[in-house]
Amino acid sequence: MSGYGQLIPLLTAAGILLAGNGIQGTLITLRANIEGFDPALIGLMGTAYFAGFALSCLATPHLIRRVGHIRVFAALAAIASAATLMLVLMVDSTVWLVMRFATGFCFAGLFTVMESWLAASSKNADRAQILSIYRIVDMTANAGAQFLLPAFGALGFELFAIIAILFAFSLVPISLGDRSSPKPPEAFSFDLRTVWNISPLACAGCLTLGLTNSAFRLIGPLYADEMGLDTAGVALFMSAGIVGGAALQFPLGYLSDRFDRRKMIMGVTLGAMLAGLLLSTAEPGNQVLIYTGSFIFGAFALPLYSLSIAHANDQAEPGQFVLVAAGMIFFFALGATFGPLIASLVLDRFGAPAFFTYTSAVHGTLIVVTLARMAIRPEVVDKGRASFNFLLNSSPVFVRMATRKNGSEKSGAKRGK
Repeated sequence: MSGYGQLIPLLTAAGILLAGNGIQGTLITLRANIEGFDPALIGLMGTAYFAGFALSCLATPHLIRRVGHIRVFAALAAIASAATLMLVLMVDSTVWLVMRFATGFCFAGLFTVMESWLAASSKNADRAQILSIYRIVDMTANAGAQFLLPAFGALGFELFAIIAILFAFSLVPISLGDRSSPKPPEAFSFDLRTVWNISPLACAGCLTLGLTNSAFRLIGPLYADEMGLDTAGVALFMSAGIVGGAALQFPLGYLSDRFDRRKMIMGVTLGAMLAGLLLSTAEPGNQVLIYTGSFIFGAFALPLYSLSIAHANDQAEPGQFVLVAAGMIFFFALGATFGPLIASLVLDRFGAPAFFTYTSAVHGTLIVVTLARMAIRPEVVDKGRASFNFLLNSSPVFVRMATRKNGSEKSGAKRGK
């Protein structure tokens, strides 16, 4: 707990940065629609963003190793700021595709910097607490930033400028904070086959998230717009989903530590599928159902990432945590590269309600995969939980329970450290 103070500059920078990124996706979708871009082209912009995201997963660790966390953060935030201004200076589909690719590259790198910094600056006893604070900062900033949209509108220059300013300001706390950034990581081999062998279900979960959550973020505003919501309504629709995800993030993680993680993944995925089916039945103008459905969808769909990476780390050896983190981000980016494009084509061909029929179909597929994995591998080996584990580590009661379960006082003491 005493070490939290040194992370305040990083968490402050994260809040500023993620607020800008949160509103940018919504703004670009609405502005592209106003400019008359085809829905398929809007989806392709999402594909470009996450293609850059995937490439950055491979490149950023090497950049951090060469020049360190702070310099990589500064460079990527500066590029993201410039790319945002280019979007409004040159309203052209080709330019927007290139700028979205560049922005995706930058933000995958920025996420890698922030999350590896937090992980390296924490201990086993408080790592989950710190990462939970980070996720709360992320979702709070993201949800709050949505209301910049009705305040400034999507048509003018102002909101693009505000986003660029936020990206630039995120450099201030990082640059003026103390020198608490971790050492550059050691070199490691990025081996997707090894990642897949560690946990096929976690890989499938992150791929599903890429196909669905990225589509919700980038095509969701188009769905809301076509369902008859005004600009303020679109902001509320997106915020409802994000707030829902924040509301259940910790409770679902806590339950996943008490029960079979795979059953929790299946239950959460089922909830997301049913919420999607509910939204697919909504009629245009039925705001209560649309907002409620968005909240429920976010409540189940957004925490799925944490559960998936926790399950992967359960199966990983201690020396594989960096590999697992990079691999999970890559599988998410792989799905997200295609998710917005597929969703936009579905929406354009079958109408707005079909958007959530698409997400439900993808979530239903993950349920089938989960059942198959549970049939193939009835028992899983817990090699050390990496998410929401502080309750086990900090409670003497749980430590004693773990000790009795393992039949060894020495083993239980090690797990409590």
